[in-house]
Amino acid sequence: MTPLDLWVIGGYFVLTLGAGLWATRHQTTAGDYFLGARDLPAWAVLLSIVATETSALTVISVPGIGARGDLTFLQLALGYIVGRVVVAAWLLPGYFDGRQETAYARLESRFGAGTRRLLSAVFLVTRFLGDGVRVFAGSIPLALVTGWSIPLSILAMGLVTLVYTWFGGLKAVVWADVVQLAVYVAGGVAALLIAVDLAGGARVALSAADAAGKLRMIVATPSLTAPYTLLGGLIGGGMLSAASHGTDHLIVQRLLATRSLRAARIALVGSGVVVFVQFLLFLLVGTAMWAAGVAPRELAADQLFPRFIVEHLPAGLAGLVVAGILAAAMSTLSSSINALASSVTHDLYAGWTGRTDPGHLYGIGRAFSALWGLGLVLAALAFHFLAGRSDTPVVVLALSIASVTYGVLLGGYLLAGTGTVRGADVVAGALTTMPCMLVVLFAGALAAHAAWLTPLGRLAWPWYVPLGTCIMVTAGLLSSRIRSRTG
Repeated sequence: MTPLDLWVIGGYFVLTLGAGLWATRHQTTAGDYFLGARDLPAWAVLLSIVATETSALTVISVPGIGARGDLTFLQLALGYIVGRVVVAAWLLPGYFDGRQETAYARLESRFGAGTRRLLSAVFLVTRFLGDGVRVFAGSIPLALVTGWSIPLSILAMGLVTLVYTWFGGLKAVVWADVVQLAVYVAGGVAALLIAVDLAGGARVALSAADAAGKLRMIVATPSLTAPYTLLGGLIGGGMLSAASHGTDHLIVQRLLATRSLRAARIALVGSGVVVFVQFLLFLLVGTAMWAAGVAPRELAADQLFPRFIVEHLPAGLAGLVVAGILAAAMSTLSSSINALASSVTHDLYAGWTGRTDPGHLYGIGRAFSALWGLGLVLAALAFHFLAGRSDTPVVVLALSIASVTYGVLLGGYLLAGTGTVRGADVVAGALTTMPCMLVVLFAGALAAHAAWLTPLGRLAWPWYVPLGTCIMVTAGLLSSRIRSRTG
């Protein structure tokens, strides 16, 4: 790592802190802190959504997927757009019918406070585990280029992110996201140009990739075991996006901070298009690396792009790309801290204590922000020690974890549209679905001791959300029917 690279990375940290702290002005209530006073422009929220869901996993893992495979990962992104359109038409109007503070507040009027708290707790667990993986992923390139250990890299990222998030709340997070998005996209474009040049030019790289079948984008044959197919992408990706962008408070929090329903719809659907373009960019980075012969088979997929940065990018540019990866990781971390603190403050603390004064909740929310920030750093350290040697792409690991519980959240909202289901039925459905989905997640490992789990172990992860949603809805309806017959 050259001094110029370190200066670039240091400059990025200063820029991010400056953007975050600039947004701390005039904040006195929980509404200011967690919802940006509901006055954020649609374009900034759009870019913030993209930066948040992209995370370091896209920058690290997706080039590895492109280098090892083809462009069929984009089928998921097509599903993401479909899911966003459904949420914009179905769920968003309800979020703007009143002054809701979290994604789960609307469930309280339908099912009661207990159901709201349960689904909020599901969100907390999902977000905590999934983002622990994401923070761990972001530490990998920082450790490679600086020579620091991964634990030290996690601590460095966590400290800087926690400072501006604790001070500035959602406004700081959104405006820092805008800066971070620009940094990591610029880094991705620069890396693509360098890789294409090493491959002998765009025409040579594309010709070689086409001859090897690496430009294939669509797999029309349906399959429950292949991870990337058109049907799996549209259904699995669509339902994953509907759950993550319609029921996950991390995203809903941003939509609630816009100025109107129309602005929220623009931000939501537009973010899906931008995410598709981003996936394409980083997949092509991996394809160009393969064409240039700098993606050795003996190297783990998640290490290909970080190694490419270290060995093939010139001084200064390497620092920019590393800053981009840090930007993606810190964007996710800051968003998660604020969303987790918001959910605990409004869904759990305010309900249990009866304290709803905005000034009081503002102080409590900042305290929870600090606790969640420290907790996510510890989770990232745990994933480093427990899963750091796995060759499974971390993007797949994180999405698999999220998919286990997103079926519960999406199923809960679907059950809200029925007339007979009550809060107790939703709770019964959740308590049934969660253990079932955990068995599905670990079926591959458990199949050695229980052969009947082998088919479940082969199920591709994009089908986890559809399966979990079906179990949740079925269990909730059965509980409702049993209750009506016995009652």
